[in-house]
Amino acid sequence: MNPPETDSDSPLRLTRLVALAAGQDDVKTDVQANHDNNQWWPTWITDYRMRMLVAGWSTRISYNMIGTYAGVVTQSARIGFDTLTRMPDAEVAALIQPLGLPAARIGYLRSLTAFLDSRDRDYLLEADATTVIANFANEVAHASYKVAQCSLLYARGYHCGIIPVDSGMISRLAPALGLSLSSGAIAHEQMRLYLETHADTHGDYYTRLRYEQRAVAFPARATPSWWLHLVLIYFKRRYLNQPHPRVCQQRPFCDQVMDCAHSPAMAMA
Repeated sequence: MNPPETDSDSPLRLTRLVALAAGQDDVKTDVQANHDNNQWWPTWITDYRMRMLVAGWSTRISYNMIGTYAGVVTQSARIGFDTLTRMPDAEVAALIQPLGLPAARIGYLRSLTAFLDSRDRDYLLEADATTVIANFANEVAHASYKVAQCSLLYARGYHCGIIPVDSGMISRLAPALGLSLSSGAIAHEQMRLYLETHADTHGDYYTRLRYEQRAVAFPARATPSWWLHLVLIYFKRRYLNQPHPRVCQQRPFCDQVMDCAHSPAMAMA
């Protein structure tokens, strides 16, 4: 897989953005609320198969639906993965009806079940992540690289080193960082690998930053990949999805990132 094309300032631009984003009160609140027990992928679910199912079912769910989604997840997890797979489609459809897209979600359940039956647990939880993600994306119906990344992250645990990349990170964040990605779904994998390498390379810096900001606690010897994922995803949601007037309008971002000469808020001041 070809890495994304970058300019020489891309890694530094990313560290600046993360440092600034992590210090914003709204982003910090979001990260703290989801770091230790994520609203989408709760820690109380321990069956890795159910975690993979839940991660897939979390697609196409808006933030306004998080309560509805959590109710379906709770009910499904109480039923259990094995029982769910034996339920007829009509019963599964009734269970997941509040989430919408029942045919696609049932198709994902059936295809995921076949995929899990064809692989042993050690392969899924211990094998090279890039290989497992590619197999998952290619073989599980209604999946994608993003769904595969999320499913494997949740199955292996928050701090496994995987950084999922959604479509907004491709369309909004990558240009702001000066990343030039391939067209198509493979861009999700290119950006994931770029971000994971960055987290490994700058892990000590982000660990110190988290400590200085008194943000969240990392497990011993864990890279800050989960924290970095949350900082980026919530900065994107709050500042890039609907361009915030404080954010630099230049692409890629200038060194200041926010409250600069290129931001509408400063132009109106």
